[in-house]
Amino acid sequence: MSGRRTGAPSPQVDALQAALATEHAAIFVYGALGAQTSATARPALHDDLVAAYRVHQSRRDQLTTRLHDLGATPVAAEPGYRLPADLGSAEAVMRRARALEQAAAASYAHVVASTVQSTRRWAVDALVDAAVRVLAFGGRPEQLPGLAD
Repeated sequence: MSGRRTGAPSPQVDALQAALATEHAAIFVYGALGAQTSATARPALHDDLVAAYRVHQSRRDQLTTRLHDLGATPVAAEPGYRLPADLGSAEAVMRRARALEQAAAASYAHVVASTVQSTRRWAVDALVDAAVRVLAFGGRPEQLPGLAD
């Protein structure tokens, strides 16, 4: 389902819908990651996870508004998302968080390529934010974040 009410296919709407789907997944998975991470044993990691969770909630809300403004029906969240079997270590939690941010960066790179003006500027900010968060979760700097294989 494209999420559009009327009209011809729109690369902008499709890119925003894909980014929204990525945000729905990130919110679900970050909730689980936060639950797996002790606020007392690993306070810095827990704080980073909570901060990421809140950013993704905000991005989801912003995407929903943008889609409504374009006359599109935002895609709904899935009833659940796949979690890795082993989230028992801080390293495993960080790996999964890093993968979430890499997916967000790729999604926002697609939005950047598919939009113009204020939406593109907003997507560039979201892409940079995700790329920085990749580093916070142990990733390596990339020349073109969101475009790596």
